Amino acid sequence: MAKNLLEIKGLKTYFYTEDGVVKALEGIDLNLEKGKTLGLVGESGCGKTVTALSILRLVPDPPGKIIEGEILFDGKDLLKLDDDEMREIRGNEISMIFQDPQSALNPVYTIDNQLREVIELHQNLKKEEARKKAIQMLDLVGIPNPSQRVYDYPHQFSGGMKQRVMIAMALSCNPKMIIADEPTTNLDVTVQAQVLEMINDLKKEFGTTVLLITHDLGVIAEMSDNVGVMYAGKLVEFGDVDTIFHSPMHPYTIALHTAMPKVIEKRKKLGTIRGVVPNLIYPPSGCRFHPRCDYATDICEKESPKGEWVDGHYVECWHKREGIEI
Repeated sequence: MAKNLLEIKGLKTYFYTEDGVVKALEGIDLNLEKGKTLGLVGESGCGKTVTALSILRLVPDPPGKIIEGEILFDGKDLLKLDDDEMREIRGNEISMIFQDPQSALNPVYTIDNQLREVIELHQNLKKEEARKKAIQMLDLVGIPNPSQRVYDYPHQFSGGMKQRVMIAMALSCNPKMIIADEPTTNLDVTVQAQVLEMINDLKKEFGTTVLLITHDLGVIAEMSDNVGVMYAGKLVEFGDVDTIFHSPMHPYTIALHTAMPKVIEKRKKLGTIRGVVPNLIYPPSGCRFHPRCDYATDICEKESPKGEWVDGHYVECWHKREGIEI
């Protein structure tokens, strides 16, 4: 039986604002197997990034607060660690690739300075040893002339090269797990493909576990072993990538598929999902997807559905759509 590196149980993360309490995560249960890639997919505002920030305990407080749940990483509950213990985890055992390298890299420091800081802090290496490791990491992620470019500033790199620097930084301490939050945002298509291929290759080389956050089902299909579908702060479906793509059961997952362009069906009208993700200060009663669902009935409006596991496939819906072809 595969061992889970990460187990999230009943996670609730709220934001206390002047307008009210934003229930960003409402009881998330999620498992990530060691050495596998888990893709989290859903529209913007569904709670994907908040899940990542909660794992690293980087939710801004105030206004955010993790109010309930467990986050077990390699058997340790991260929510019970003190600040010093958590700092040892961040970067060293869990690293994060942020979606905007432009804002994640400090513009007034060289790449050498920023990479060395991470390596010196977590690997206890001296300055010159840390610099050699930084150059090795830049070479590993395909930065040309790394021994020279390590002294450049972020503005001297293209968007794709900045993202490679972020990946080098994330891998520099050989972490057990990497969280990649929209790692190809704002990159052109060819660079996107290169970055995704590089993450896959490095995962295989180092055996790193990956949590991939995206709204792109094409990326999920290419990169993931398992897939979690999030909607309005809840996990509505979970399964292996083949199950989610060929036998989805939740109407939201099915709607995401129909809204995805397919070259072979260029004459077919592209599907849409009516409405928008709800305001989580005042979430809908019952199933949070029911105002946008084509299959909703009275019970969907009145009662929140209970999640069910069937042969490793989890779905949270009153009317599971079995046998629907996409």
